[in-house]
Amino acid sequence: MNEKKRIAILGSTGSIGTQALEVIEEQNHLYEAYVLTANNSADLLIEQARKFNPAAVVIANDLHYDKVKDALADLPIKVYAGADALCQVVQDENVDIVLASMVGFSGLRPTISAIKAGKMIALANKETLVVAGELINRLTREYQVPLLPVDSEHSAIFQCLEPGNRIEKILLTCSGGPFRKLSVKELETVTKAHALAHPTWNMGAKITIDSATLMNKGFEVIEAKWLFGVRPEQIQVVVHPQSVIHSMVQFEDGAVKAQLGVPDMRLPIQYAFSYPKRLKASFDRVDFFQMKDLTFEQPDIERFRCLALAYEALDKGGNMPCIVNAANEIANRAFIDDQISFQRISEIIEQAMSHIPFSNDSSLDTYLLTDKETREYAKTLL
Repeated sequence: MNEKKRIAILGSTGSIGTQALEVIEEQNHLYEAYVLTANNSADLLIEQARKFNPAAVVIANDLHYDKVKDALADLPIKVYAGADALCQVVQDENVDIVLASMVGFSGLRPTISAIKAGKMIALANKETLVVAGELINRLTREYQVPLLPVDSEHSAIFQCLEPGNRIEKILLTCSGGPFRKLSVKELETVTKAHALAHPTWNMGAKITIDSATLMNKGFEVIEAKWLFGVRPEQIQVVVHPQSVIHSMVQFEDGAVKAQLGVPDMRLPIQYAFSYPKRLKASFDRVDFFQMKDLTFEQPDIERFRCLALAYEALDKGGNMPCIVNAANEIANRAFIDDQISFQRISEIIEQAMSHIPFSNDSSLDTYLLTDKETREYAKTLL
């Protein structure tokens, strides 16, 4: 019998990380949680560590280090703290798979570190490819590292691909978020409580707000370019409120393949871990007889400017997607903190795109500098 695959989960206390641990628990004859990391959620990290007994944990915010270390003192678990520790722990020779599920720009450096260490990457961190798609693709080729998508939409596309048959179009489905039917006037008064009530998916606050603005879908458009080697005009966003079809691929002969399933992130997580095999699992199944209808609409990029801005950034290339991401992270947080209105999010992003210097250089240093400058500028706009 083969050894268990040892998995390092970057962001084990988030939505993807906790569901990945459910997959590992169900398939514990195949997988082991070897490294767990969190940013601030010390209590949950401690709880997870006591349950799964990993070799190491990292708390990125070192203010929580003593608390985590003391709580796990009776167990043979190494405890580290700080952002640099995230980059180091993924290089452990015993790690087989790195699940990159941290939220935001902070996931970029640890993912690059894992690639350079030759680890298989299960990618759930959108910002890694949004900010540095060209660099990541270059590194995965150089280090011959497989990068498997965990996002439900990109996993669906990946599952629909046919080796040797060219893609004509990617149909990237989108629930439309909680404000799909609201007018521009109504959007001016929505609150974070409204935005956080996503109709079909249970996600963290940041991604849920991004789903409400459709920036999350814009990021997925950018990701799709780098994951599947297609041009921006080959990626079409389709609003599909029922979230049963997770995405589709149209081939050169006009045939369309779709991947269907209930809204459950454990399936794409498990598929990334087990690829190319499929494993028996207890997840809910689609019941076609309970489905009343499947509907499809065009997204409204006038009401939801963030999606249009993501396409503009993809067309421009260079560090423009990095600018969009950094400005969005600041604006998203400001909306959650009741500092700005919902509509102001896209305005801040657009202002940053006009203000921050453009660069075609695809080095990590350029992305780090762009990210820093954009955040500083975006904060002045709040």
